[in-house]
Amino acid sequence: MERKDSIDAAGVAALVAFAFLLGFNQVVIKVSTGGFQPVFLAGLRSVGACAALLLWMRLRGIRIVLPREARGGAVMLGLLFTAEFVFLYLSLDRTSVGRASIIFYSMPVFVALAAHLWLPGERISGKRALGLVLAMAGVAWVMADRGSNEASLGGDLMALLAAITWAGIALVVRVTPLERVAPEMQLLSQLVISSVLLLLLAPFFGPFIRELAPIHWAGLAFQVLAIASFGYLFWFFLLKLYPASGVASFSFLSPVFGVILGWLMLGEDVGPHIIGGLVFVAVGITLINRR
Repeated sequence: MERKDSIDAAGVAALVAFAFLLGFNQVVIKVSTGGFQPVFLAGLRSVGACAALLLWMRLRGIRIVLPREARGGAVMLGLLFTAEFVFLYLSLDRTSVGRASIIFYSMPVFVALAAHLWLPGERISGKRALGLVLAMAGVAWVMADRGSNEASLGGDLMALLAAITWAGIALVVRVTPLERVAPEMQLLSQLVISSVLLLLLAPFFGPFIRELAPIHWAGLAFQVLAIASFGYLFWFFLLKLYPASGVASFSFLSPVFGVILGWLMLGEDVGPHIIGGLVFVAVGITLINRR
């Protein structure tokens, strides 16, 4: 398909739908940890997504080749991917979807800070600086509130670490030869390495199975197919079709949907700290992603 200079109506619909999917995924992960131990669940997700992606690449005739110069970056990517999902799944097991979503989707803040320090031409100034301050204030507001029964300092900190490691992944792709590697191979590298490491780490976090029911298997299938394999490929497709800054600007919707769905589906508390933190983070992310 021909690359577009701006996001059209179809692009808006696709990006809103994808943001909703990511927000819904936070609810699915939290529900699924009722049947699977979180790190074991993350490992199963990587294994299933790896199998689905390999089948997809074979059917599409995409070569499974990683250039020698990109292998170091691929290992770094896999390690960061593993850490991200250890932190994210443990966070959602301990704190609310709303809190975790707001903190986790502050990732652009850490990308902007890292880019300011290490990438030429990515200096923070003007509206981006204001966005950075607002987003950080929103995260701090959410984490400072300890009055809710759903508040967990450990869970909040793990969501923050998940955001930082996710930002690390974006940075590694930018500063290593992986930037010239096909998105499918980037994703496959992350999934292969994390499949092994997550399953090796899982025994240190308790029994693998909790109160397993069909809904937990359905949640795992959703994470494998709708998010970790074809969902990410759809995101890469959108990045190829539309301007990256325009695609990124829709990222503020994911925590919005996460908070709303946590409230609607899980009955989570949505008090002033959640609403205020969400507004600050959403506005901050929008300003950070503007050029």
